[in-house]
Amino acid sequence: MKTISLINLLFAFVPVALVLLVLHQWAQNMKEALYGFARMLLQLSVIGYFLIYLFAAESGWVIGAVLAGMVLVASGISLRTSKVPLMQAYPLALLAIFAGGGGTLAVISQGVLALDPWFEARFIIPLAGMIFAASMNSISLAGERLGAEMARGDDYTAARSTAFRASLIPITNSLFAVGLVSLPGMMTGQILSGVSPLVAARYQIMVMCMMYAAAGLSAACYLVLVKRHVVDEQPVEA
Repeated sequence: MKTISLINLLFAFVPVALVLLVLHQWAQNMKEALYGFARMLLQLSVIGYFLIYLFAAESGWVIGAVLAGMVLVASGISLRTSKVPLMQAYPLALLAIFAGGGGTLAVISQGVLALDPWFEARFIIPLAGMIFAASMNSISLAGERLGAEMARGDDYTAARSTAFRASLIPITNSLFAVGLVSLPGMMTGQILSGVSPLVAARYQIMVMCMMYAAAGLSAACYLVLVKRHVVDEQPVEA
């Protein structure tokens, strides 16, 4: 695969700068975006060195600890837009991501790929990252929409239905677009590294299935678990 020099990498930030300029002109607020890019640069720079060590590790305990850390962080990020107090919502998001995302990861790693050992890092870590990210995003969307719909006066059942559909919009759009509008990251990476497009397509089908399942199951779990918190706080009409 072609190596990208640091100088050439700077060109990737040219269109980013244009978006930031529009954001500044229209919203007068670039802080969150700049903070996000700063975190992204730091995190990816550090993770590159960390993964070299991690891929060489032959300990299930080490890989298990990394997976646990990913779930803990994803649970917190998923609640950025939640209307439920963090202390109440965090355990619910944690359980939802563990059940929906963790269950999906187990099926993919052991049923589809049949990894042996199960903690083969070069497979399990990237897959877990995609799965937990899908779970995190779906919970964030579901929680935000549930709160918005109930604030408008909808009852829990109607709000839950709307929130669940909303949580699946990004991944559903990806299902329609994949292969026609876009070649997703895993498939593109494999093709660039010389893998047959037919084999790459099978892996991408696996990825789309696992991300849809993780997103849907995690959002559904969270919406069920959070019910008593949002229903108890819903105002009662006189």
